[in-house]
Amino acid sequence: MAALDSLLAGLARERASGALRVGRNGTIYLSDGRVTYMECAQTPGVERLFAARGRVPESALRALQADGGRARLLQDGPVTLAELQYAVLGVVQDAAFFLLPVTGVRPKFRPGEEHWLGGQWFFDVQELVRESARRREQLAGIWPSPEVDTQPVRPVPRLPGHGVALSQVQWEVVVRADHKATPLELARHLGRSGYSVLVAVRRLAAAGLLVPPDPARPAQPRPDDGEALPKRVPGAVAAPAGNGRAGAAGPVPTGDPTDLTLLLRLKKALEEMP
Repeated sequence: MAALDSLLAGLARERASGALRVGRNGTIYLSDGRVTYMECAQTPGVERLFAARGRVPESALRALQADGGRARLLQDGPVTLAELQYAVLGVVQDAAFFLLPVTGVRPKFRPGEEHWLGGQWFFDVQELVRESARRREQLAGIWPSPEVDTQPVRPVPRLPGHGVALSQVQWEVVVRADHKATPLELARHLGRSGYSVLVAVRRLAAAGLLVPPDPARPAQPRPDDGEALPKRVPGAVAAPAGNGRAGAAGPVPTGDPTDLTLLLRLKKALEEMP
């Protein structure tokens, strides 16, 4: 069975248009060989992000899918074109990171099928693959143990020092952590991308702010993180900065290049902030 990225590369060469369903894991939408949208069962979609942030109720978004779609959302809803553009960009990158490593599933391609939010912005398949690899390297550089990605987030009851500096996402994770929810479950509750929460959780782990994962709890399937690089930072009280691969700017879009390229650079800079 061919790897998903190889299958996508073939569809890109054939300039295919339609939906590639990856079992229950998600769906990849393409137009003329370019990705227009991705859905992943593990990560929040645009609908969930807007609803969790109080922008638009999910019920209203579902109604729009059959009544005007994206045009109605921009015309009648409180969402601007820039907000929608940024949300789609984040969701596609997020879904690609978790969906592309999926194995053991026979994808099915349905020609002509479109996503109601797709068709406005386009992403190159190989750039999405490279961006996903860059993100795996960044996670491994922050904290090499992937167990924290799939087990409940459990902040330590006492600080390892006199003070700690937290990013906005880290603060939200600590506040909402109930010692039961995993990072991806917290992402859905918070209306954050799955990857941004993984980065926050790994930085918390590297700073000694999480209870070590329970070795008796079985880990859930997840993307490969590559080889472990750094050792644990002893006594650290602030999250270290990520070390993403230099020069990687994420997937290069082939529609609205000026606006999307600026957003890609902004997203990458925000992700690499401590």
